[in-house]
Amino acid sequence: MIKAVLFDLDGTLIDTAADFIRIIQLMCKEKGCDIVDAQTIRTQVSEGARAMVKLVYPELAIDDPIFLDHRQKFLDQYGADIAVDTALFAGMDDILKDLESRQIPWGIVTNKPRWLSEALLKALDLTQRCAVLVCPEDVKHTKPDPEPMLLAASQLNIAPEQIIYIGDHPRDILAGKHAHMPTVLAAYGYLPPESAHDLAAWGADYIVEDVQKLQKLITKLL
Repeated sequence: MIKAVLFDLDGTLIDTAADFIRIIQLMCKEKGCDIVDAQTIRTQVSEGARAMVKLVYPELAIDDPIFLDHRQKFLDQYGADIAVDTALFAGMDDILKDLESRQIPWGIVTNKPRWLSEALLKALDLTQRCAVLVCPEDVKHTKPDPEPMLLAASQLNIAPEQIIYIGDHPRDILAGKHAHMPTVLAAYGYLPPESAHDLAAWGADYIVEDVQKLQKLITKLL
């Protein structure tokens, strides 16, 4: 029996792409280069700030001081305007409310920095509802290593085998599988283009194409 549900953050629980698209396209305008299209930005959201900035400055090495300066400016802008165009995926709040009504805790395991994750949850009034939040600062090894998953399970005091993990990146599925959690691939999320052509190859226990199907699956597994 499933006793808890864990989500990846960007592209799984929360649709943050619009804010990234707005900031990256603004950076393109400031640089005077071609505007990166929205879909390209969307596929890179799960790869983090470095990948975002690399879309605008592909000519710079990631350890170049100029690149690092642009990366910090990106993070500062995102932190200042967090959740301007961001929201839970449509229908996701119904899932959370249903879990809460059943007294099934839900939480987040993400590779997003804690200060940004906490700011995002606060902006969306999710802080008190979220039973556990595990970020890179909390562990020595991030996803796809199982350490973050096992830490979340420990904090919930629930066996990993009784926790569903839902994510939209191969590392999410690998982390869940390595922790012996049932895994769900959120095919509605920010799928990396290099592996989106064969979702079955990710090895997830379940694949859902939209939030409504996710809700039906969770209800079935509880």
